[in-house]
Amino acid sequence: MRGARDLTSGPVGRTLLLFSLPVMAANILQQANVVVNAIWVSHVLGPAALAATFNANLLLAFLLGCVSGLSMAANVLIGQAVGARDPERARRIVGTCTTVFAATSIGLALAGLWLAPQILSAMGTPEAARPQAIAYLRVILFAMPAMFFFNYFQMAQRGAGDSRTPLYFSALAVVLDIGLNPLLILGIGPFPQLGVAGSAAATLVAQTCSLTLLVGALHRRGSFLIPRPGELGG
Repeated sequence: MRGARDLTSGPVGRTLLLFSLPVMAANILQQANVVVNAIWVSHVLGPAALAATFNANLLLAFLLGCVSGLSMAANVLIGQAVGARDPERARRIVGTCTTVFAATSIGLALAGLWLAPQILSAMGTPEAARPQAIAYLRVILFAMPAMFFFNYFQMAQRGAGDSRTPLYFSALAVVLDIGLNPLLILGIGPFPQLGVAGSAAATLVAQTCSLTLLVGALHRRGSFLIPRPGELGG
C-alpha cells in the first residue's frame, strides 16, 4: 500500500514512534472537535441543548467503543496477513469485515432511530433537554454507518502499516465538522437553521464526505482494503 510503513523490519523503537505519532495526532484532533462542537452548542443554544448533546453522545460513545473493539480485531487480522505477505488472506479478511460492519452499522442505526425516545428515557435525560436530545440523537444515528465505516477503514489502514493517510482524512472530517457547526445551527447563508440537530448534521456531512473521499483514494490506489463484489462476505 502506498504510504504504508514496513513494521516487520528496522529498529523497533523508531518504527513504532513514527507509526504512532499520526495516530496520536488523529486522536487529539477528534477530542478538539468534540470540545469545539460543545462550545458552539452551549454558547449559541444554551445549557439545555448542551445537556441534550451530552446525553445523546453518551450512547454514541458506547456504540463507537464497541465498533472500535471490532475494528481492533480486524486491524490485528489484517496486520497478520500483511506481515505474512499473504494478500489473498488479507482480501478475504477485508471482505468479511466489510460485510459485518455493514450489517452491524445499519442494524444499530435503524434500531436506534426507532428506540431513541425510550433509550433517552432509560438514561434519565432531563425533561427540558429531551426534545432536543431526541432530535440530535436521531440525526447522529443516521450518521452512524458513515462513522462506523470511517473508523473501520482508518483502523484497517493502520493494520496495513499506513497511519498517515487516516490522519489526513481525520483532519478533513474535523475541519468540515467544525466549520459546518455554526452554519447549520444558526442557518447562515444558504444553510437551513437546524438548531441542535445542526451539530449532528454537521457530523453527518463531515463523516460522509471524508469517508467518500477516503474510499475514492483507496480505490484509485488499487488498495486491497476496497473489496471486490466476489470478496464480500469472506
